[in-house]
Amino acid sequence: MQRQVSLSPASLPLPLEGCGPLRPLHDSAAAPLRQQVFETVRSHGQISRIDVAKHLNVSPASVTTMVADLLAGGLLCEIPSPREPSGRGRPPVALAVRPEAGFVAGIKLSDLVHTGVVIDFAGRPVAECSLERPSLRTDVELLVNEADELFARLLAQSGMERSEISAIGLGIPGLVDHPRGVALWSPIIRGAEIPIADLMSRKMGVPVQVDNDANLLTLAELWYGAGRALPDFAVVTLEYGVGMGLVMNHRLYRGARSVGMELGHTKVQIDGALCRCGQRGCLEAYVSDYALVREASVALDMHRTASGSAQVILESLFDQAKAGNEAARTIFRRAGRFLAAGLANVINLFDPSLVILSGARMRYDYLYADEVLREVRELTLNTGRALPKIEINAWGDLVWARGAATLALDTVTRMRTGAEAAP
Repeated sequence: MQRQVSLSPASLPLPLEGCGPLRPLHDSAAAPLRQQVFETVRSHGQISRIDVAKHLNVSPASVTTMVADLLAGGLLCEIPSPREPSGRGRPPVALAVRPEAGFVAGIKLSDLVHTGVVIDFAGRPVAECSLERPSLRTDVELLVNEADELFARLLAQSGMERSEISAIGLGIPGLVDHPRGVALWSPIIRGAEIPIADLMSRKMGVPVQVDNDANLLTLAELWYGAGRALPDFAVVTLEYGVGMGLVMNHRLYRGARSVGMELGHTKVQIDGALCRCGQRGCLEAYVSDYALVREASVALDMHRTASGSAQVILESLFDQAKAGNEAARTIFRRAGRFLAAGLANVINLFDPSLVILSGARMRYDYLYADEVLREVRELTLNTGRALPKIEINAWGDLVWARGAATLALDTVTRMRTGAEAAP
């Protein structure tokens, strides 16, 4: 099984060739042609009209009509295209997204630190910031106020008004009914069945779309990262909890009721350790931050105090493991074995072409050491097939917010270029 490690800055860079899924030629998308033309331009960065027609397998005349509409609407612009050295006549012209055509924001709400970004219509970051918070779980009113404070900081940094932001994407951990904008359950919010998208929208004065945070990290990989050209891949996230996102046929898959892919709450030990969801034996209860802290408090007598946060304990645990402390190494090995079982289950269930491990815990290389990957191989049904590559991406917190902003950008794009757009 191949492994590729990628450690990058906090912000996921926008590739020069554009952003968005790189779907194959003649992909039979059900989107209106206007939207397909626009998304083809955005995914390629810059492209000629004739190449758009070839990519979509439609007539050049149809593309010309759609492009004229998108140019008139201020969504696309024409830019000079490189000329062949021996070229004569009129200089070639390429199409590109007009970045200032619109702006959206993305906010990722988390246990300890909220992050936010503003991006333009071409998917490029305009502003980014973070906000530390005092507690792990809180009332929704306080969470809404914290999100609004973060949004205000983003606006101040970008020099923009609220009216200039077309939409906000919001990511939270837990079970999220994306179509209804409802947090069914979240480890950072007291209560259940909370209409969080509506509450946030009323507070911030901007339409809000909400989704599970792991889905939005997966969306960032689909638009800007390793999954752009892949028809299917899985993202497994390890931070304070364990999450998963899945792409099928170049599109994010959420499940029939928008609450699927909860890998962290699959059971690996009947009647086992208590998970923060209230059930026992979940994968998350053996692999996540709080699981490692629990083990450290028992095996190494490391206990949280007013000055000793979970993060301090985790760093100390990792340092001791690196220094040769066998008890500390055993804690990571045990977590790695449970993680191997979870990854093998993902591969056996979905047969993805790539599995991406992401999140802050990817700093702890014990969790993806060679013996862990060997155990994944041993636990996976591999007769007659090649096992997928496992890639480790430690992008940092801001990429989650970038995925949230991309959710908003995708929604606004469909509204402005789809069937409901003015002809």
